[in-house]
Amino acid sequence: MTDLLDPKNDFVFKRIFGSEENKDVLLAFLNRTFEDAGRPRLTEIVLLNPYTDKDAPDDKQSILDICARADDGTLVNVEIQLFNRYDIEKRTLFYWAKLYTSQLAEGEQYRKLRRTVAINILNFAFLPNAQVHNVFHLKEDRTGIGLTDDLELHFMELPKLREEEVPVEGGLTSWLLFLKGIEREQWEVLAMQEPALKKAMTTLEILSQSEEARWRYEARQKFLRDQASMLEGAREEGRAEGRAEGKEEVARNLLAMGISVEVIAKATGLSIDQIRALADHNR
Repeated sequence: MTDLLDPKNDFVFKRIFGSEENKDVLLAFLNRTFEDAGRPRLTEIVLLNPYTDKDAPDDKQSILDICARADDGTLVNVEIQLFNRYDIEKRTLFYWAKLYTSQLAEGEQYRKLRRTVAINILNFAFLPNAQVHNVFHLKEDRTGIGLTDDLELHFMELPKLREEEVPVEGGLTSWLLFLKGIEREQWEVLAMQEPALKKAMTTLEILSQSEEARWRYEARQKFLRDQASMLEGAREEGRAEGRAEGKEEVARNLLAMGISVEVIAKATGLSIDQIRALADHNR
């Protein structure tokens, strides 16, 4: 049996959910998402950036998210994130704002703006609660009065999902379990209540048997890993620089108190030469 590609890889995710032939799969997923949030269902969607073979998974400029417009004008952006790029909330707001403002041509009236929804599926924990699916709107802090429905942000955190909780009535959990990578033996249970999910599973199996798709998948996977490694390296370097600056600040304070260079070296871990250089600089 062929090893399955990881549906959380954004290249694979877009092939499953963002192609014209699988538009019904995306619609079913979105409706389960909105149902779970107590929002009205969509009846039809138009893909604004459908998958094409020109999408290059190893290209930094690749746009592997999914954008769609519903029949009522609602705009929806769906992204899946394998690795934590940090500042996810600011990144989400930035891309939400770009999509929201893209609705108006110069000189058009603001009343033409429609609800814009950003959906983030995360392969890492983000929010400090146990809830898998969190939804945010603009509301007054004390009374909870909504300002507008135009802003809607969804965060789905796959690590919070317990795989043993296979739902018997379908719903959003079935889709998230599929994306998390539940064992293939349990697919039939998930698909019983979710016919469109069966189509998503079939698409994944077909992709997993394609040599070209597997090559593109590996290229994208390598790019994502390299990107995550560089980001983590930069953060660690920043932390190291911060620790060094902190030690130097402590050393300066101890020098000002007349503490000996030898004692300061033992207290901070800095070398005697480094401390003497600090002392010379402060004279």
